[in-house]
Amino acid sequence: MQNKFIFFSLYLLLGIFFGCKTTKTLEKPPLKAMPNAFLNEHTSDSTNIAHTYWKDFFADSILISLIDTALKNNSDILTTFQKIEVAQSELKASQGALLPTVSASPTTSLRKFGLYTMDGAGNITTEIIPNKIVPINLPDYYLGLQASWEIDIWGKIRSKRDAALARYLASIEGKNAIVTTLIAEIAISYYELLKLDNELDIIRNTIQSQENALAISIIQKEAAATNELAVKQFEAQVLNSKIMEQEILQQISTNENKINFLLGRFPQVIYREKSLFSKPLAAQISTGIPTDLLQNRPDIRQAELELVATRADVKAAKAAFYPALNISSGIGFQAFNPSFLFTSPQSIAYSMLGNLTAPLINRSAIKAQFNTAKSFQLEALYNYQKTILAGFMEVRNELVNFDNLQQISTLKSKEVAIQQSSIEIATELFKMGRANYLEVLAAQQNYFQSQISFLEIQRQQFISSISIYRLLGGGWK
Repeated sequence: MQNKFIFFSLYLLLGIFFGCKTTKTLEKPPLKAMPNAFLNEHTSDSTNIAHTYWKDFFADSILISLIDTALKNNSDILTTFQKIEVAQSELKASQGALLPTVSASPTTSLRKFGLYTMDGAGNITTEIIPNKIVPINLPDYYLGLQASWEIDIWGKIRSKRDAALARYLASIEGKNAIVTTLIAEIAISYYELLKLDNELDIIRNTIQSQENALAISIIQKEAAATNELAVKQFEAQVLNSKIMEQEILQQISTNENKINFLLGRFPQVIYREKSLFSKPLAAQISTGIPTDLLQNRPDIRQAELELVATRADVKAAKAAFYPALNISSGIGFQAFNPSFLFTSPQSIAYSMLGNLTAPLINRSAIKAQFNTAKSFQLEALYNYQKTILAGFMEVRNELVNFDNLQQISTLKSKEVAIQQSSIEIATELFKMGRANYLEVLAAQQNYFQSQISFLEIQRQQFISSISIYRLLGGGWK
């Protein structure tokens, strides 16, 4: 008997040894070092616009009110809160696995042993109480507590808890990422709406100017200073501008509906002040250093936490190769008759069992789970590296775009001023008969296009500023 026990112990130790050999540490490629600045020609800022609260970043109180409404009612935000609840429940379940499981166990049963069995033959000659033989139909009543507990020797359960915690925190970062995107999308749509309002004013002013030129051409035709062709050209220009007016009205309606959808409500008028389109955002752009992205961007933080979770998964999968120690116990009252159930100490029953199990044969399933966990960890690492690289590139590209837009805006404002002067000169010359109608038409068209282009540049500047704020990780704090 002693030899068999020694053989079993050696076999168990060999199983643990070979289990260790199959769980080699995963060699992770090093993370790439981030540059010291987003652009070589830019020095690193000591401050970072991402740390600015979004209500301080935007100067428009109407826009702030719209964003507040969206954060309360947007369906994507509400959905992410439910995902956080699910992750939190899984975390609580993993934490509970570290503690013993205790349950109340009231049971009742009826047993009959065959008379030609060891139990049956023994019972018919045994007194269960003085002067009473064990009944052939033996009732059994039990009322007590049952407990079981897996001792976390190798940290398997703790690793599962750590993985659940990391995924819970990752779900929060996922919600933060949606918040930043939602704030940016509403702000961009709002400034698009302001741009359309101003574009509508330009078109209507242009129509008024074109109608004035049409009236002059009619007078000149009657005075034989021009011909019918000039009148028709001016009329066509007025009609074309009125068509554009209707198209802008349609775009305004569509944009309002988009904002209302983001706010989680049915279509209604979006009240706004179009004059605010000419005012810059409240905050100045400052980028900080690239490594700030690791702390500020929710998508990067989420990818990092997913990597932490997969590392914990690998540890838990590795611990599955080692023996597991389970302890189960019970204590309560047990009797064949309810009247004796609470008789103490005669009816007190208890048990305790320690169970040590180790996977020795057919370990392919455990190996497959371990290899899968390693693959998921490496995948999470590559995704983390990709997310960091993509975040850096996005900020860099937007900063270049922002600088270019500032230069274009300066040039475009000068062009608008020149085109405005040109149309005034052309109109005066046309009245005096020193310029033909084609020159007036061209001047009007050029001035109109330069105004529309300048509005578009302003819109792009707003979008670029908002995008930099979002890409640096602003908006969720």
